[in-house]
Amino acid sequence: MKFILSYLGQLKGRLAYAMTLKFSAAIFELLLPRILTHIIDEVVPLGQIKLVIYWGLAMIAVAALTAFLNITANRAAVRNAKEVAFQVRQDLFEKTARLSGTRFDLFTLPSLTSRMTSDSYNIQQFAQTLQAMCIRAPFLMLGGIIMMYSMDVVLASILVAIIIPLGLFIFFVSRKGIPLFNIVQEKLDTVVRIMRENITGIRVVKALSKKDYEERRFDQANEEMYRSNTRASTIMALPGPVMNLCLNAGLALVVYVGALRVNAGAMKPGVILGSLTYFNTILMSVMALNRIFIMMSKASASANRIADVLTSPEDQQILSPEECRKPAGDELIRMEQVNFRYQEGSGHTRDGARTLALKDISFAVREGESLGIIGPTGSGKSTILQLLMRFYDVKDGGVFIDGKDVRSFEPDALRRYFGVVFQNDIVFNETLFHNIDFGRGLTTEQVDAAVKDAMAADYVYGLKGGLDFVADIKGANLSGGQKQRLLIARSLAGKPRILILDDSSSALDYQTDARLRKTLSEKYQDSTLIMIAQRVSSIKHLTHILVLKDGECIGYGSHEELMEGCQYYRDICEAQMGAME
Repeated sequence: MKFILSYLGQLKGRLAYAMTLKFSAAIFELLLPRILTHIIDEVVPLGQIKLVIYWGLAMIAVAALTAFLNITANRAAVRNAKEVAFQVRQDLFEKTARLSGTRFDLFTLPSLTSRMTSDSYNIQQFAQTLQAMCIRAPFLMLGGIIMMYSMDVVLASILVAIIIPLGLFIFFVSRKGIPLFNIVQEKLDTVVRIMRENITGIRVVKALSKKDYEERRFDQANEEMYRSNTRASTIMALPGPVMNLCLNAGLALVVYVGALRVNAGAMKPGVILGSLTYFNTILMSVMALNRIFIMMSKASASANRIADVLTSPEDQQILSPEECRKPAGDELIRMEQVNFRYQEGSGHTRDGARTLALKDISFAVREGESLGIIGPTGSGKSTILQLLMRFYDVKDGGVFIDGKDVRSFEPDALRRYFGVVFQNDIVFNETLFHNIDFGRGLTTEQVDAAVKDAMAADYVYGLKGGLDFVADIKGANLSGGQKQRLLIARSLAGKPRILILDDSSSALDYQTDARLRKTLSEKYQDSTLIMIAQRVSSIKHLTHILVLKDGECIGYGSHEELMEGCQYYRDICEAQMGAME
């Protein structure tokens, strides 16, 4: 609750305005039964019709003013709640963008997605309900009890005798419900993950005729969420029927006792009607409090999940030069005896096993040189790139850029060194120009040059609108080769000092791949190239080649040196090229 209140506290003025309106409306609402009692017991017996009309119009005016204040307060509450949800989502997005790779793996993408959507929505709903009811409901309940006591102590005591145990019952049920709603949100994470996997991989699912299998998998996750939600909702729904039973029984008791007291001359008939009206007001207030407790249970679970992200510690501190390891050389890129393992249970580990992803990796690349990395799937190729850009931190060994430990760089300063095309990189639902520029403020001439150098001009300018052509989500209206060339153009457009291409030419034909390599060697001589590839032909011309297997370096050198001294590399060449060179 402190988490939600901290955001509401940022809107103190607007919050006070809405609360004041609600408080004023509640005061006038409490006056209505009293006016009604006065009319029945004091005005009607006088037999003056004008006086009855006068008090009737006064009652209508009070009711109209009450409605106006409530409507205005509710509108203010909606605006405030939307502002809270907006700020929560904004902070959550900014924090997510700064999460290290390790933290991101711990939270997982589906869970972060559901926290951004359903959890923030639960907070918005509770913030709105809290403003609309947290003043009105308790005030009407307490004010109604006080007004009843002022009219008749016996009838008021009947009500209090019912309200106190009912309130305790609601409190204990709410304590039981909060942990259950935490479980519901965790089950929702699983549903979102499976849904996301199927939407992303729908073509594969259809191609392999696995629709029925995926439907069963989704049904199982959805069923688990359904059962968890049913259990939580059932428990939180218990106070409603119990409360109605108790309060309706109390209402009948008030009527019975009131009738006896009127017959005995201990009270006037109008007091019964006024007491019943107050009793109904109090009943509605207790039901509103029950609703607040239900929504609070959901919102508390959601707030805890969001707070876990927002308060997660920064595990990638910027170190001073004195705290950093010193490199053995001054090359632009250098790794020294790096051992690295992913967090247990992350998507990068196999069956949760925390095996080393990289084992004693060392290499150095001077400015203007190039490095090719080759090896089977899961050998650690992409992990090297993520360490160079400090998406993860090494615990053993050193990673250096421009003679400095990467941990001593500001993140933006470090990543300005790089132009990168990751494996399975993203194409945004924007124009091709926006996808290449990516908010860097590049000129049309710079983008044009990058498109040509990426061998993408033939198709980009053949599309309707050229650079103004809008790509679908994830580039669904582009072929694999077109997407790769677009992404390569994005990486080239900034003229980076270090150009990283992670298996970015796999969808290109050999002729286009050869033309691209020629352009890179001629026009980007000042850029240091790191290329991950499955084709030997794509990397054999590079200065250095690193051969990986199971996270270990089993060969390092030029193409010629590896052909002489690395049997594994020679086997790859034979398989791909038909004969050793």
